[in-house]
Order: sequence, then structure tokens, then C-alpha cells
Amino acid sequence: MMKKKMLAGLIAVAMTGAMALSTNVLADRGHHGFNFKPIDSSANSADWNPAAPWKLPEGFTQSVVSDETALNIYDGGRNDWPDMNNVNETGNMAGRFMYRTHELRAPGNQPEGGSVSVVDLTTGETKLLAQDPSWDALDGIRWTPWGTVLFAEETDGGRLFEIVLNDDMMSAADVIDRPAVGRLAHEGIDIDAEGNVYVVDEFRGRSSSCDGMTPCGGGIYKFVPNSYGDLSAGDLYVLGIESDTRRNGVGQGVWLGPIDAANARVAGSQAGGQSYQRPEDLEIIGDTLYVAVTEGPRDEYNKEHYDGRVISINLKTLQVADFVRAGINAPVEIGVPGDAGFQTGFDNVDNLGEAPNGDLILIEDNVPSDIWFASTKQVNEFGASKEVELFGSLADPEAEGTGIYFSPEDPDTLYVNVQHSAAADGDATWAITRKKHD
Repeated sequence: MMKKKMLAGLIAVAMTGAMALSTNVLADRGHHGFNFKPIDSSANSADWNPAAPWKLPEGFTQSVVSDETALNIYDGGRNDWPDMNNVNETGNMAGRFMYRTHELRAPGNQPEGGSVSVVDLTTGETKLLAQDPSWDALDGIRWTPWGTVLFAEETDGGRLFEIVLNDDMMSAADVIDRPAVGRLAHEGIDIDAEGNVYVVDEFRGRSSSCDGMTPCGGGIYKFVPNSYGDLSAGDLYVLGIESDTRRNGVGQGVWLGPIDAANARVAGSQAGGQSYQRPEDLEIIGDTLYVAVTEGPRDEYNKEHYDGRVISINLKTLQVADFVRAGINAPVEIGVPGDAGFQTGFDNVDNLGEAPNGDLILIEDNVPSDIWFASTKQVNEFGASKEVELFGSLADPEAEGTGIYFSPEDPDTLYVNVQHSAAADGDATWAITRKKHD
């Protein structure tokens, strides 16, 4: 999740449909999932309070689950960079332990290397679960149905690992490299009911080259293991679009392959895989795979047509559609809060999660970093969500929110990380909870 500052001129492509979904309209719409009234606009950094950095709807509280003072993995004033999180979703103590990746980069200059931590949500105890000097830019993390933890590196040719836990759930019995799942710039990871693993290649596939090919990479991949729960062997496929008439990566999809997992980016492109512009996270809800594509495609003049989107992939029919996109069913962001003419909008979507009612939650890699809810049940004939609402916004002037997540065991609490905060020891995991009434 690299920091980005997009020029206002690149996003000033507001369309009539986007203006109709202005924040005034959003503020008038109630939400039936997490039961909130959308906030009126993004947070202004002038209102930043490090003790309560999130602008939230009325009736919600925010509290620290674990910050840098609890562990301080990287000393000397370096941030802990908590990135993604997950809890143990199955087993006797389901929901008690939270697992987090820490996105330390350039391990050659950082002696500790990348880290995975665990938080006991009952006692508050926080520990290092795993660390290695060679691990670089750890990002995605996912609990598996068979009771292990997957995590991966967001670097070219990055590795995906599987942690086998001890009975105490707070220490690792083994950490196993899983090359068969693909060497990619990993971020999002998800698993379907059959045990297939879905991953993405976080690469600017529409505008970047590899092995002389442009576009190349930036693909969506499906790993089919030979045996359920065993990621040591299987086949890797890449998503292709059979007829991309709009040159937008939507339409009828097809899984192409198997391809060479050791060189998955190039092999996927050679097989005809669709390139997207920085796919970062993914989430399966029901029979649909949702993918956050952080940037929009650019033309020959390097102008971005729109500022990121979420696509949906029906895993039964493989129909691919734009699910949330600025200018279509969400407003376009113009300027920054406090500026004359500022308009809250959908910008640089990064991480995804599932709400208790099946809505899709989206958070931006942006300043300000906004949280949106999108209905997966109210969808128009083109596959786009008919209800996209602004839930929260981060006021910290230097930070982004990441790792947005609801535990299946706790539908009242939304977990989210704050990364590279402007506050000393400000990197933290936060819990956003509806106030309880007596």
C-alpha cells in the first residue's frame, strides 16, 4: 500500500451521475446494515484529534485495540506499519485472537525484517507471532477454514506463507512458503468454500511493462489445490476477459491456465490474463468475488480516466462488472477538505471487508482515508451497487486506514488499522463500535 497523492486535475472528471450522489444526498440516506446515518463529508485534518482520529456517524465510539506502545516492533522512532488483520474465525476460541501483518519495507536496511503479530482480544496481550530478516512489505493476511494463517509479501515476485499455530494460538509451530500459489506482488487473499485461493498482483498492469509486454501483470488469480487444505501443490489460473470491447476489463470472464506459478505475472499475461491498474484487495461475499482496483486506466497522454473502482466477479457465471466507481454510483472527489470547492468523493479504494449484513466495506488509500459501505443486494442491471454510503473518514493528515475487517464472532465491532500516522507511536489498530444504550 504505497502512499499516493493524486492531482486534483486528474480526478476533475465529475459526471452528472456522480454529482447526483453528492454528500447532501448521502447524508439523507439511512443504512440498514451497521445501522448508521452517513456522515456529511470527509474529515478535515484541521479537526484531527489523535485520541479520536476517525470522523464517525453519531452513536459510534472509537478505541485503540493495540498501538505501538503495546509492542513497538521497530524502535528508533520507526512506525510499526500495521497493515491487514484477521481473527481466528473457526475453532474453540473463534474470534479471540487477531493476527496482523506489519509492512516494513527494505529489509536489507531494517535488521528485523517483516513481522506478523497477534493480539489476544480478551486480555489485550500483544506478541510477535513471526518475524524474518528476509521478509519484505508484508501485506495481505487471511484465516483459512482449516485453521492456519496465510500472509504474503507485496513485492515483485513476492512470497505467500502459511503459519501453522500452536495450541495456544499465540505462537507459531511452523511457517511454510507456498510457492505453488504464485510469486506475485500480493495483497488481497481469500478462500472459497471449495478451498480455492484467490490472489491479486498489485501492479500497474495497464501502463507497465514486463518482458517487453504492455499491458502486463496486474492480474487476478485462482489457485486450485490438488487436495483441500493442502497448498503445497495445485494449479494456478489467471482471469481473462473474452471480449473486452470497452477496454475496461469487464464482460465475460474465463480462467486461463494452468500457468507457471514461479513466474506468475509474465505467465499470466502470456496466457491472455486481463491487466488491471493495481488490484490490491479482494473479498468473497456469497458467490461473488469483489476486487479493489486502486487506480483507473490511463490514456496515451497519461491521464487517468477515473480514480479507482471495485469490480465484481460472479464465481458461477464469471460475469465481470464495475461494482463501485466514481462518476457512476459514487461521487468524484475534488480537491481536499478545507479547500474552496472541495467535494467528498470515492478515491483510491484499497481494502475491502464484509459487513455483518453482507454489505461490502471499502476503505481508501488516500488522505483523507474514507470508509464506504456498498450494498451487495441492491444492484442494478449493469452489476453496480445501488447504495454506496460514506461511513467514516480519517482526519490524521499523514495516515491511511487499512485492514478493514469485521470478525464473524463480533458483528458490533469494525476493526481498522491506522498506518504511518503523523502522531508519535500513532500506528494502531482501532475498534469502531456502536454505543450501547442502558
